[in-house]
Amino acid sequence: MVLSLVSLCAREVVSDHSSSPSWLSCLPRELYRPLLEAAFAHCRPLAVGELVQRWPERTLSIGGQRIHGQIPPNRLCIQALLLAAVRGLTDRRCALQVLDLCGLQCDEGRLEDSMGGWSLTVAVCSTLLQARAAASRGHRRDGERERKRGLHTERARDGTVKRDRGLESRKRGMEGEEGASVDCGDNRGEESIIQTRVLSEEDTVRSVRRRMELHRRNEPQQNASNSSSSSPDWDQAVVVRVRADLFINARSWERVRGALSLPGPMRLYCRYLRVEELPAPSVASLLELLPRDGLLGLDIRYASLGVSGLALLLPLLEPFPRLHSLRLHYCNLDLQRSQPGQQGALQDMCRGLGALKRLRRLSLTALRLPGHLRLLLSSLSQPLEVLELPYLSLTPADLSYLSCSPHASSLRELDLSENRLDDSSVPSLRRLFSQAESCLTQLSLCGCGLSDVLLGALLPSLSRCRTLRTLRLALNPLTRNGLVSLAWMAAGIPSLRLLLYPYPLEDYEPGLPPLPSSAQLLDWPLLQESEVRELTLMQLEEVLTAKGRQHDLLMTSDFLKYSTDLTGED
Repeated sequence: MVLSLVSLCAREVVSDHSSSPSWLSCLPRELYRPLLEAAFAHCRPLAVGELVQRWPERTLSIGGQRIHGQIPPNRLCIQALLLAAVRGLTDRRCALQVLDLCGLQCDEGRLEDSMGGWSLTVAVCSTLLQARAAASRGHRRDGERERKRGLHTERARDGTVKRDRGLESRKRGMEGEEGASVDCGDNRGEESIIQTRVLSEEDTVRSVRRRMELHRRNEPQQNASNSSSSSPDWDQAVVVRVRADLFINARSWERVRGALSLPGPMRLYCRYLRVEELPAPSVASLLELLPRDGLLGLDIRYASLGVSGLALLLPLLEPFPRLHSLRLHYCNLDLQRSQPGQQGALQDMCRGLGALKRLRRLSLTALRLPGHLRLLLSSLSQPLEVLELPYLSLTPADLSYLSCSPHASSLRELDLSENRLDDSSVPSLRRLFSQAESCLTQLSLCGCGLSDVLLGALLPSLSRCRTLRTLRLALNPLTRNGLVSLAWMAAGIPSLRLLLYPYPLEDYEPGLPPLPSSAQLLDWPLLQESEVRELTLMQLEEVLTAKGRQHDLLMTSDFLKYSTDLTGED
């Protein structure tokens, strides 16, 4: 009740912006967080900016894991947040040192006012460039003030020297008139001492002015040489560290590289890096600019890397000590076609994988690596927890190795979708499910050509996976009887929460071949008669009722909503 009351009061406070001067001056630091949450929830960008500019704590985390159904932050609020972070650099009331934006992006793409990963990346990098430009203008103003102060000091010193010189000359004249009995040799000696002292002061003034002139003349050259030959000194320049998930393509690559290349008051740290349609040299330049202690995962998609490109990039990942996730999707790697130097580059790629000591998640989509799974996975120093191998053209030998490998007993998530399975694959899959029965939580076998006979042979092994929470079997040629058998098995697993089942063959228009492929099942029209679908749903509902699983087990055929290809697991 206390939290609800605080939230209700915070909403009323931020709703009236005209009253903000009255409560900002006496606001305790404990109320900044609920007020900021209320400002984000009710789209009050002005309140967001004023709170962030005066943020009293060292860390501000926005984003993270959102509750199901929670609306992501508004685009205007995010822009106000970034602008306020820049203004807070010169505000003594702001204690912000770490701004965490990880998970702030909206991946659904259905909300017009939200900000996706691509737009958020550009906005964050533009903010860093703006902060650097503002700091440069401030440094130039400070330098101009220092120059004027130095000139004023020089003028004052010149006046002092002239006054001293006049006093010495008058003193020397008075002593010459009154001291007639004084020895001329002593007079000349004193005069030489005074002249020497005056000359030394003049040389000092001239040397100071000369040093300042030389310093101003050589300063641009020194700055250029330092920026090109030596690495920037981040520790002296950074005021706020910004952590975010970066989404980079060919259009945003230049801006991201500019934000990462030179020091400034804000430095960018990347948690998960996703790049699309970039060549290997561009990805390599980004990896060299990223801070080493922040990157957790790398996702490369739709890039024509090939074996040589991956062999170039993988050694660059070794300096990142916390990297545990690597995803390669549609990277134009096809070992079904023999090319010169392919085996050597493949060996280099395997050595690069072996250097990733903390790798726990490996996703290889459509890389066409038949017969090479042993070579890739045996190079890893630690067993994997997540392995995704869709469209990989796996052979029975690959499945046999996987079932006996050290990875089998530690897998939490396994995706073998769109790899054609047959009778020769059944023993290996049985052994694999037996090894992973105590840890496997997600399994995807979509589009694997599983008929009633093949699936019936695997059901006993699947039923022993007592930790399984998600089972995806869409786009497989099952009949209604085979689907009902699958439903009985799934309802008998207490931990299972989601079953993505295929449409039975009886629900399609006539004309399908006896064992259609996944592409044929995806394109073939379904029957328009609702009675046929209602019969399937009624039989599945009877299974759930008999097992008492109506409320905790979802059985669905909505492939677009519950496919692993269209939902982010990170």
